[in-house]
Amino acid sequence: MSYGIPAAEPSAQIPVCPRHPDRPAYVRCQRCGRPACPDCQRAAAVGFQCVDCVNESRSTTPSVRTVYGGAVSTGRPMVTFLIIGLCALVYVLQWLVPDDGIYQNLAFATVYASPEFGVFEPWRMLTSAFLHSQGFILHIALNMYMLWMFGQALEPLLGRLRFLAVYLLSAFGGSVGYLLLTANYIPGQPVSGVVGASGAIFGLFGAMLVVQRHRGGDTRQLWVLIAINGVIGFLVPQIAWQAHLGGLVTGALCAAAIAYTPRGPRQGLLQAAGLMLVLVLLVAVSALRVANT
Repeated sequence: MSYGIPAAEPSAQIPVCPRHPDRPAYVRCQRCGRPACPDCQRAAAVGFQCVDCVNESRSTTPSVRTVYGGAVSTGRPMVTFLIIGLCALVYVLQWLVPDDGIYQNLAFATVYASPEFGVFEPWRMLTSAFLHSQGFILHIALNMYMLWMFGQALEPLLGRLRFLAVYLLSAFGGSVGYLLLTANYIPGQPVSGVVGASGAIFGLFGAMLVVQRHRGGDTRQLWVLIAINGVIGFLVPQIAWQAHLGGLVTGALCAAAIAYTPRGPRQGLLQAAGLMLVLVLLVAVSALRVANT
């Protein structure tokens, strides 16, 4: 027969961990001086600190923010890479899904915003920005290259959430621009869908223009880039210059709402209100255009 033998309690002369009184602790916290067992030790610049002091330090240390209020992120622009990866995935699915099912369900055209014809599918105004032309691989290649270039510059400045908001609103704004500046759909005519991230990319152009001007930087090269791409939209057939213009204006408005908000404890709230105002404006003008179809 075996009998359970209780574990030996540390003697009064042996320091014990306050969080685990049954464990001897010969290492003391460099901040508060209390003993800390191995499970409660955290490496510090010099020696160790106990987990309680580390948690207290985190709660009292203000987080580092960019000039525009976003959390400072180090390393790669993860939101930019996420968007690129999502666009690449959808592009692969466009080839794999039979009968062009991805394009038919996610592309945008004025007919999909015309309740007169029994169709109103506003989500296409955003999903179309993640599709690209299957017959022209440079369509997705150039868009993703521009996204990578401008994402590396804007995402660290604005912060990940603000950058994502600018991109998505610009994508939506591109579709709104196409809706506003395109003639009404005529029944019986072929439907040409609008796809591509170009509206969102032009939104990044507009956002960078506003940010550079706010920071006092030189904007001449940006103006040249915008002018060249804008002219291409008018000269090359099957390019929706309306989406480019809508995205450019939307991106500039979003960046202005972020950049020109006064710094302070309410900066984030005011910026969110400004971005929400841009969204409300886009929805309002879209609803007015659809109502007058």
